[in-house]
Amino acid sequence: MERTSFAAMSCSLARTLEMVGDWWSPLIVRDLFLGICRFDDLAEDLGISRNLLTRRLKLLVQNGIASKMLYQSRPARYEYELTAAGLDLVPALLALTAWGDRWTMLEDGTPMLFKHKSCGHRFQPKITCSECGAAIRSDAVAVLPGPGGKMGPGTRVVARKLKAV
Repeated sequence: MERTSFAAMSCSLARTLEMVGDWWSPLIVRDLFLGICRFDDLAEDLGISRNLLTRRLKLLVQNGIASKMLYQSRPARYEYELTAAGLDLVPALLALTAWGDRWTMLEDGTPMLFKHKSCGHRFQPKITCSECGAAIRSDAVAVLPGPGGKMGPGTRVVARKLKAV
């Protein structure tokens, strides 16, 4: 079954999901962020088949989220690291992790804790307003049409609804 491409949609979320919206890619980005950067270690950690991991890493590299560097030539072996785009994805993954900690909590507690390197405190990831610093909740957000918004695949009704705002 072939996946529908979101690449041409006039929606930043859809285009992001085109790049990292399968089950494995966010977990690979998480592992790269945690310093698991060699193919064999990624395969072992995730329990993913080698051919699927190869395909996902290739897409992450093609999409500019990760880069690969040769660390051994015979046989050829690579390490992967997050690019600037990949590092910018980490806060979104932290927010998803915080959601999972709240709504899918394990009996033993959260699997990971986060520490802010700048202040040294442990923290709970949250989304805040870039202007006032207040926490963002769904009931405190109004969505306005942006200059790049248009009616098209994946945004037909959204575009009409935003024009009415």
